Amino acid sequence: MGRIAQTDGLTDVQADILSAVRIFVDKEILPYATELEHKDEFPEAIVEAMKEMGLFGITIPEEYGGLGESLLTYALVVEEIARGWMSVSGVINTHFIVAYLIIQHGTPEQKQRLLPKMATGEVRGAFSMSEPGCGSDVSAISTRATPDGDDYLVNGQKMWLTNGARAGLVATLVKTDEGADSVYRNMTTFLLEKEPGFGTHGGITIPGKIDKLGYKGVETTEMVLDNHRVPASSILGGTDGRGKGFYQMMDGVEVGRVNVAARACGIMIRAFELAIAYAQQRRTFGKQIIDHQAIAFKLAEMATKVEAGHLMMVNAARKKDSGQRNDVEAGMAKYLASEYCYEVTTDSFRIHGGYGYSKEYEIERLFREAPFMLIGEGTSEVQKRIISRALLRDYKLS
Repeated sequence: MGRIAQTDGLTDVQADILSAVRIFVDKEILPYATELEHKDEFPEAIVEAMKEMGLFGITIPEEYGGLGESLLTYALVVEEIARGWMSVSGVINTHFIVAYLIIQHGTPEQKQRLLPKMATGEVRGAFSMSEPGCGSDVSAISTRATPDGDDYLVNGQKMWLTNGARAGLVATLVKTDEGADSVYRNMTTFLLEKEPGFGTHGGITIPGKIDKLGYKGVETTEMVLDNHRVPASSILGGTDGRGKGFYQMMDGVEVGRVNVAARACGIMIRAFELAIAYAQQRRTFGKQIIDHQAIAFKLAEMATKVEAGHLMMVNAARKKDSGQRNDVEAGMAKYLASEYCYEVTTDSFRIHGGYGYSKEYEIERLFREAPFMLIGEGTSEVQKRIISRALLRDYKLS
């Protein structure tokens, strides 16, 4: 291990967990990631090992069978996993957000029934806000849940569901027309339980996998809802959760943005490791290319960006763990880490020269994974909007 991207003040338990995950990544993910990624093959063996390690329940309280760890612990675990292969971190990302939503906003019955199965990975979670006609503009969603006796009928189309096929539980934001004066109070989150797999089951259709530039191995899907009948008890938080869906989802997005920042950090850590190793192996004009000042300075810039992204991600996670709102800190961390990830990975690609363009070299995979960090959980422009609005509130002239 190098000196960058280290975290001060960890407990012995946190240090032990991270050590175990780091060993797992080096032995069980890195040697197989590129081959699996090129085949777009789901990492079944890796996921089964993650179940055995308890990673699906890392933040779920011990009373429900989880490890009861903090957001910081989870983010640092994600950083390590993304260093090995970002797609693997995607397998647990939306699952973690759904578990977080149930822990924070679920009814006692929802917690007792769902969290133990989620802790073992028996039930996997997916998270659904986006639709084909809108991304970050959540107010524009058109999927609706209409009351029908004691139940609701849900109709609409959702987009960009990570784990959409393998998930058995999808936290889904819909319009419910609660009669509020704000569109944001006319939304409700439903916990839709479904059969894993592609095809149509009970009014839910998962058509197939969306082919992507990167982020392969883990499936990304659409979800079509056609008169899907659900009981009112499926509302996150029960009847008290009606009309609170937007605020619940934004709470989940805050931790999701810390997660994306952690994934970006993992990718750029690996890109830096590959670059500094290659720069000591490749020789030009009679010396290692790291001895050329242009390359040495580039590596210094890359390491500084890795360190900055890591520190901001850790700060955002710790603030959320303290019980404070971290929308600005999470937005800043996600914005900075994702932009720096793209820059560091591009610089590593350039240092590799022509070999960086070859699929035989790992940097080719990282170069395709990095752009997703720029758009996942909201684009950089969305983060800037969140940050600037908060700054204007805090620094408003009287």
